[in-house]
Amino acid sequence: MAFCLLIIWLSWSWGGRIEFRGYLLSSAAQQQLRDYAAQAEQAWRTGGAEGVAQWQQHMQEREPVWLKVVGRDLRALGTQALSLQDSERLTAMRRIDWPMSKRSRGLPVIAVPFPLEPLSGQLAMQLPARFMPEGFTWHAQLLVHGLLPCALALLLCAVLYRLLITPLQHLREQANALRDEKLSVRTASQISARRDELGELGRAFDHMAERLQGMLNVQRQLLCDLSHELRTPLSRLRVACESGLEAEPLRQRLEREIGCMQQLVDDTLELIWLGNERPQPPLEPISLPSLWALLAEDACFESAWPQAQLRCLLPDDCCVHGHLNALAQALENGLRNAIRHSPPDGVIRLDGRREQGDWLFWLEDQGGGVAPDQLQQMFLPFTRLTTARPGGDGFGLGLAIARGAMQMQGGIMWAENTGEGLRLSFRLKAAA
Repeated sequence: MAFCLLIIWLSWSWGGRIEFRGYLLSSAAQQQLRDYAAQAEQAWRTGGAEGVAQWQQHMQEREPVWLKVVGRDLRALGTQALSLQDSERLTAMRRIDWPMSKRSRGLPVIAVPFPLEPLSGQLAMQLPARFMPEGFTWHAQLLVHGLLPCALALLLCAVLYRLLITPLQHLREQANALRDEKLSVRTASQISARRDELGELGRAFDHMAERLQGMLNVQRQLLCDLSHELRTPLSRLRVACESGLEAEPLRQRLEREIGCMQQLVDDTLELIWLGNERPQPPLEPISLPSLWALLAEDACFESAWPQAQLRCLLPDDCCVHGHLNALAQALENGLRNAIRHSPPDGVIRLDGRREQGDWLFWLEDQGGGVAPDQLQQMFLPFTRLTTARPGGDGFGLGLAIARGAMQMQGGIMWAENTGEGLRLSFRLKAAA
């Protein structure tokens, strides 16, 4: 719209100006007419009416057009009086600096005042044909109505090419780089910073490349860690088979190692599923005290901990909006981690508070905590902090799976030290 309005305005404005100037007398023509007026004034001052009559006769031979020398009251200054036709012509006189009308028929009559005494008289002369302006010529019309719109169209094309085609070429190069598995390539800052569809497309490319790169890195790391973790039970199986054990001890050893490897594979597949698929499960209201009672009962049965050492300080109306299995898995992994690293007489607490539309709840143990620089590292797969937290076994996948389960239902999970132990904090939307 701005481009169309610009063309219309420029064509109308510039075309009108060129057309106006095209109907003005040239500088040479104006100077020649002023010279004629000066000659007429000189004839009037030196010879009076006779001098004007002689000058008019001389001018008729030089310029075969109608002309009269008149005074301020439009009366003839020569010897011959004005006729009715002459008076009619005097009423249609034009100034020397006026444009010549394109609608007039015949040559216009120009009024040129005396240069020395303008009030004493003026020359009324029909414009000679050679002085008539050309007007709005065809080449001027071609310039205004043809070349100007074409030049503006080319300018618009250049701007569009700069704003659209160049970024699209860059995005095409990035797409080709992703096709060639060059995942480190990112969109140029001048494109990703744009606030239009191309900027959104560039940011989407960057997000896709980062996610693909992250997924590949995680998969490679998981394959490396999984192969490393599988070597130990496989080595023990080989040793057990070559040791010459009796049937029953060998069967128990095989059963234990196979169960260990199955648990490792299941946890790894679940972690990959949470990270890659990013499922969106249906959410429902969940009572945290009721869920904790079930998890605590199972944990006490497995670990032989007294029920009194697993305390829930949450109010009975604590209800969150989440996925039951995912939340149970996150809390269960956190609870097992707390039991594993707490002393036998330690106390594990589940507490929390409501903050606006969310429930912030945490699980505290008395295991001594971890180093501050390892609070984020402990959520990475196959990470064991046995040097910082005593005791325990496992593969280092529990907390990584717990964080993935929280993110799957729109929550977050983090860790912090309390001075006595570790606090695992959770945040979920409160149920209405």
